[in-house]
Amino acid sequence: MLKKLTFLLLLVFSGISVTHAQSFRAGAAKRIITPDPLLPVSGGIGTPKKTVEKNGDLFVRAMVLEKGETRVAFVSIDNLGWPSVLGDKSRALVKGVKPENILIAATHTHSAPDAYGFPNEKGESIADMKYLDWCVQQIADAINEAVQKLEPASLKVTTGEAEGKIAYNYYAPRLYDPRCGVIQATSTRSGKTIATLVNYAVHPEVLGSEQGILSPDLCGPLYDRVEAKAGGIALFMNGAQGGMVTADVRLDNDKEANTWEECHRIGELLADEALRIVSDAPVLENPNLYCTSRRVEFPIESDMMKFILTKSPLNYHFEKKDTVSAQVNLVNIGPAQILTIPGEALPNIGYYVKRKMPTKHAFLFGLTNDAFGYMLTKVDFNSFERYNYVSRTSLGEMTGEIYMENALKLVAESPKPE
Repeated sequence: MLKKLTFLLLLVFSGISVTHAQSFRAGAAKRIITPDPLLPVSGGIGTPKKTVEKNGDLFVRAMVLEKGETRVAFVSIDNLGWPSVLGDKSRALVKGVKPENILIAATHTHSAPDAYGFPNEKGESIADMKYLDWCVQQIADAINEAVQKLEPASLKVTTGEAEGKIAYNYYAPRLYDPRCGVIQATSTRSGKTIATLVNYAVHPEVLGSEQGILSPDLCGPLYDRVEAKAGGIALFMNGAQGGMVTADVRLDNDKEANTWEECHRIGELLADEALRIVSDAPVLENPNLYCTSRRVEFPIESDMMKFILTKSPLNYHFEKKDTVSAQVNLVNIGPAQILTIPGEALPNIGYYVKRKMPTKHAFLFGLTNDAFGYMLTKVDFNSFERYNYVSRTSLGEMTGEIYMENALKLVAESPKPE
């Protein structure tokens, strides 16, 4: 007993805080990024569509987790995609989190301003660079505030099947992943929720870009519902939703309900399911946290993608000719493992990677750290008519194969979640 007391006193007098070194902490913050005046919105390749109104605000939302010397920032931005050119600018403005530990994901709403700088057939772009630079600052500000708000926290992290009419695959109705992952941080001081992260694969395109409405789409009602019921800040991270896992707005008369009311129905249903799934999850008082990353190179075989990337005003940097490089992260949080995807992976890729991850609680964060179009396996690429569009808007035949190989190398080289 005397030896133990002496050891603790030595630690105290040497300036080492046992509690701080071992305790898990969390913080969260958000910023509104709705343009004023409104800007045209982009649902994909092509000229953005003029907007005449908005339904809900666009946000950037950040959650920072810390254990010992490891800090990880999860960032969600309401946009079709968020290129690494912009993400790296934000990382350079962040204090307290290593750049490679900052995961920036797009929700993939089809009702937000063009962040890619899509060029027209003449190579001209109408993207508002001033607005995008402002968003870059808002992302950094949200992360920095979340760091400042770090406090001792407990965690719930789990996965389960989200029930109800939320998503389906437009190409093959049952080919989608109904599993929903949830990460929820709670203050150990106040007992209040700090943040709830919802991970689910779906295109937020209920409204789409054709209606002239700027909107976070179904993500907006999801945020509102989670925050009203659980408190704290809600984040949405998409999954392997490529080709074409979309919101289930089908009606009995073969028509679709592309309305704000339907955004509410789906967003609130997904929020309720996420909160149901996490409600019985065990509380982790001091979970382990691990984060690593690697650069992955993808050849650009598509003439369309070459044109977009070389003509974009974002000024992509190419270390190798006709090759792009993307950051892929692996994060362990307690018993869960997260892998990021720098694009829109098709569901079969998502199922395969999750099956190879050494956990019951596998998370895939799609459109994270970059968003280089669709990611198909080589056997699906250009193999049949239904996949003509997703093949044309992919970097190339081997994109999915290269991703899976490198993602699973990360898994093999990293410690298993505990």
